Amino acid sequence: MWGIIATWSMSLDSLNTAGRELIFDSTASDAVVTAVKQVEDFPFYKSVGYGGLPNEEKEVELDAAYMDGDNLSIGAVGGIKDFANPVMIARELSRKKVNNFLVGSGAEKFASAHEFQRKNMLTKKAKKLYEQKIKENAKKLTPYAGHDTVGMVCLDKTGSMATATSTSGLFMKKAGRIGDSPIPGSGFYVDSQIGGATATGLGEDIMKGCLSFEIVRLMKEGKSPQESCNQAVFQLNGQLKKLRTEAGDISVVAMDKDGHWGCATNIKDFSFVVATAENPTPTVYIANSHNMETEIKVASKQWLTNYFAERGGVN
Repeated sequence: MWGIIATWSMSLDSLNTAGRELIFDSTASDAVVTAVKQVEDFPFYKSVGYGGLPNEEKEVELDAAYMDGDNLSIGAVGGIKDFANPVMIARELSRKKVNNFLVGSGAEKFASAHEFQRKNMLTKKAKKLYEQKIKENAKKLTPYAGHDTVGMVCLDKTGSMATATSTSGLFMKKAGRIGDSPIPGSGFYVDSQIGGATATGLGEDIMKGCLSFEIVRLMKEGKSPQESCNQAVFQLNGQLKKLRTEAGDISVVAMDKDGHWGCATNIKDFSFVVATAENPTPTVYIANSHNMETEIKVASKQWLTNYFAERGGVN
């Protein structure tokens, strides 16, 4: 058995790549990093890697993380600038005994010392959108509502699991702001003996529930990935609304050690992608919440056409 699950439809092409690798006995580690790297490299995805939207100072700061489910090794970077593939830097950090999470200039020095590719990550399209927003609202910058972190959980034929995340975070965020994506237990967590989970949405709220770890903990108790996702998301959503009157966007995907998967969300039309040995062609699903349950259906061709058209350029 093998499987890989990823947040958002932007992961579709990369899961085609990962699926082919897993069929031919790739490790979960290599497959998940290759897949996330492919999303990072595509310039029209405005929330990840090259083409990611800048902070309020017009700088692209990237966050990424990697975790090995066999030995619980973790690597992460936060607020790194001018490096092409932060997920690869995160995996390299996971191989070190200490200093596994580096931010800002420290992460950049490490990346430079290990000869990772330098690159100006601010594209013309992202710069144009930034300038449009400045003109529209010159006195008050408001973070863009869309913050589509790419997060993946992968299982290979040997039973090894790995997870990885990558994002440019909130559009027009404060310089130095870090969300949940590189935070172990919040944006990601995996244990090959149990399963893994990854989250996307408003990091400030996801971190309040240590959401990915909570899902893995629930799976350890014997709940299915779907039951675990539902319980974790809807409990946190309800708690935040009770205590703070509102909850930000929260969406999660998970996969257990047997390749069973789950998803939950508190937003409309959350998309995610799954490929497994049983169904090797990656399938895009749409999730919506209804009465503390998650309704999941296969995305239509028209929905996918609209999704990719919307993300193909500056609106």
